[in-house]
Amino acid sequence: MKQSVTAAAASSPRARIAHSALPSLPWEERPAASNSVLWRSRRNPIIPHDLTPTSNSIFNSAVVPYAGAFAGVFRCDDHRRQMQIHAGRSADGVTWSIEPERIHFLPDNAKAAEVNNFEYAYDPRVCWIEDRYYVTWCNGYHGPTIGVGYTIDFETFYQMENAFLPFNRNGVLFPRRINGKYAMLSRPSDNGHTPFGDIYYSESPDMVHWGRHRHVMGTRNGWQSTKIGAGPTPIETSEGWLLIYHGVLTSCNGFVYSFGAALLDLDQPWRVIARGQPYLLAPQAPYERTGDVPNVAFPCAALVDADTGRLAIYYGAADTVTCLAFGYVDEVIDFVKQNNFPS
Repeated sequence: MKQSVTAAAASSPRARIAHSALPSLPWEERPAASNSVLWRSRRNPIIPHDLTPTSNSIFNSAVVPYAGAFAGVFRCDDHRRQMQIHAGRSADGVTWSIEPERIHFLPDNAKAAEVNNFEYAYDPRVCWIEDRYYVTWCNGYHGPTIGVGYTIDFETFYQMENAFLPFNRNGVLFPRRINGKYAMLSRPSDNGHTPFGDIYYSESPDMVHWGRHRHVMGTRNGWQSTKIGAGPTPIETSEGWLLIYHGVLTSCNGFVYSFGAALLDLDQPWRVIARGQPYLLAPQAPYERTGDVPNVAFPCAALVDADTGRLAIYYGAADTVTCLAFGYVDEVIDFVKQNNFPS
């Protein structure tokens, strides 16, 4: 079972990546002593738990390129331990300024105003589709469900209808329509900490009405034996959609969150082409093992430079801080294929 690499990726990726060039992507070279597929930033955690005056923790957050720099939506649990999401900006993707006040969504229309009362919000994702940045998050509406909204400028945010009934989490949009429909991955759940969970695919003609639900993949042994959930926006490559996802193991000391990867069919993303058996990154650094919720590495965003294949993954650590890991798209694809589950 191959779990490491022996040489750096070529300067031009073998797999075609359907992304723009992003030479300003945050980047650190692989440490000389490492042969891991992913490696942690030496600056981790890049966002401390107390960056804003009222934040108890800042983690499980989403980042995108924006206006020659970077912007994002951040989970900031406050001193009341209220789960909220805030907007933020950065010149380099590493040093961040986060708004001290949570995002106050405006209703997209009169009907959406009926679900606009704030209960809680957490674990956002952000995805550019066509002409705006869509935000999905775990939204409190008589239990957790998938909130859907959008912004143009990361200053004014609009809320649409919730995608599903409670209970659901980890709503992750694909970055383009598939077969003419918007597409989303999600993980049906319960009203608690959910000791189960598979990934499902759904589609919509209008980002409001979601249906044609298809099972994508379920739990397997080891690090992903209790539940799984989609992570960052899937990355479109000539080899398929590269999906980074989290998996949970139930140990004698509680849940352990790691993350791995799979390849999904471009036209039928509920068909799994390959899925890596080992994890890519597990909670082993001190800041991943110690915090409000120990033993958590939870990915929510990924930046890609199409010209080099460089990959920067933002992940929450121990439900307390935000971190970065680096890799190459080609090497992750090779890792998935070489460590695929037997058919």
